[in-house]
Amino acid sequence: MAQADFWQDAEQAQATMKQANEVKGTYQQLQDLQNHLEELSLAIDLLETSQDEELMKEAEQLCQNLVKAMESYELSLLLSQPHDRLNAILEIHPGAGGTESQDWGSILLRMYQRWAEKKDYSVEVLDYQDGDEAGIKSVTLAIRGLNAYGYLKSEKGIHRLVRISPFDSNSRRHTSFASVEVMPELDESIEVEINPDDLRVDTYRASGAGGQHINKTSSAVRITHIPTGIVTQSQSQRSQFQNRDTAMQLLKAKLYQKQVEEQEAKLREIRGEQKEIGWGSQIRSYVFHPYSMVKDHRTDYEVGNSQAVVDGDLDPFMDAYLRWSVHSDQ
Repeated sequence: MAQADFWQDAEQAQATMKQANEVKGTYQQLQDLQNHLEELSLAIDLLETSQDEELMKEAEQLCQNLVKAMESYELSLLLSQPHDRLNAILEIHPGAGGTESQDWGSILLRMYQRWAEKKDYSVEVLDYQDGDEAGIKSVTLAIRGLNAYGYLKSEKGIHRLVRISPFDSNSRRHTSFASVEVMPELDESIEVEINPDDLRVDTYRASGAGGQHINKTSSAVRITHIPTGIVTQSQSQRSQFQNRDTAMQLLKAKLYQKQVEEQEAKLREIRGEQKEIGWGSQIRSYVFHPYSMVKDHRTDYEVGNSQAVVDGDLDPFMDAYLRWSVHSDQ
């Protein structure tokens, strides 16, 4: 980076800087572990000569800090798959159920936004479709930060909610579903070939959150990949050209994800594994009533504070999933 010609190739320079920042992040984690250990060692040495109660409390806190730092570093070691380091594209699609399920979709949207804030990740709304009365019909987010995809891949699947519906005048308990799709945001190292003749491009007027400023022009873009039926759309940008570029990037990510899933399906077939995918195969249940609980059905990890989870406390679930996936692949 100190070379005089470093910025002659801007794309390569940015890739190098990104790689350097990733290495710095790993180094900083190790430094933090070393600092926590030294502080705890010093506190223990002092306790050997003093039985001060305040010092004992401080040592206990330092011990907890070290354990948390070690768990965080161990989790980062689990993010070793080829695309784990990449940014993520996340889509939320409410299931059947009208307003109730569309409201559940908006709760999930807020949950992932809160989680991203805690990680200091950036969130860009690429596409947003308002619900009929409340909530959302669909939303597409770009969540950007180191290992965003590695963490969020644990969220792909059906999410089930059980609660007393605020939209039911008789206050009855309702069950709602929403599907979450997660794909890596492809970088320059991954190429996906698309035949322009296989595409149908439509423009329309943007609407909903993020689209109010461009409602008067047909700047939103929808791209249909005719051979697969995959549809992507973007309305987040003011320019039709920018939205087209975003929709194309989404299409490439979806086509790449489809290729990966087809390869994994072939491997499962060779191994004789059966994995059913459908509304009955939810990955996680969120219960607000008659009790409070969130349970992941793959790892059996569960907590009793459902409000904390929908406020973005997802790391324990992601940690459990990463550990489970390592063993399940063996």
